[in-house]
Amino acid sequence: QVQLVESGGGLVQAGGSLRLSCTASGSITNAYVIGWFRQAPGEEREFVAAITYIGTAVSADSVKGRFTISRDNAKNTVYLQMNSLKPEDTSVYYCAAAGPYYSGSYYYANGYDYWGQGTQVTVSS
Repeated sequence: QVQLVESGGGLVQAGGSLRLSCTASGSITNAYVIGWFRQAPGEEREFVAAITYIGTAVSADSVKGRFTISRDNAKNTVYLQMNSLKPEDTSVYYCAAAGPYYSGSYYYANGYDYWGQGTQVTVSS
C-alpha cells in the first residue's frame, strides 16, 4: 500500500510563491507517475502537473510558466514549485500516484491509484 503525504500549503498574497511537497511511503518515485491535482469547492478535480518515472514533466496550460514539478528519488518526494500565484489558484491540492510503470493518460484523476489527504492553498488578492 502506497501512502502519500502532502505539505507546504498555506496563505500567500497574489504574486507570491509556495512549494508543495508530496512524500511517498516507499521508493515509488522512480517507478510511478506522480501527479498533482487541485479541487476548489463545488468544482471538479483538475489536473495541474505530473512527472513520470523517467522524469518527463507535463503541466496544465493554466499553470505553464508558473508551476514546476520535480522529484527527488532519494527522498521519495515530488515537489510542486508554484510562482506568480493568482487568486484563481486557490484550491485544495492533492498528489496522486499511478503505477508501477503506468502508461495511461496523466491528465485524468481516475488513472491514479493512490491519493494524499490534500493541502490547502489560498491566494489572496
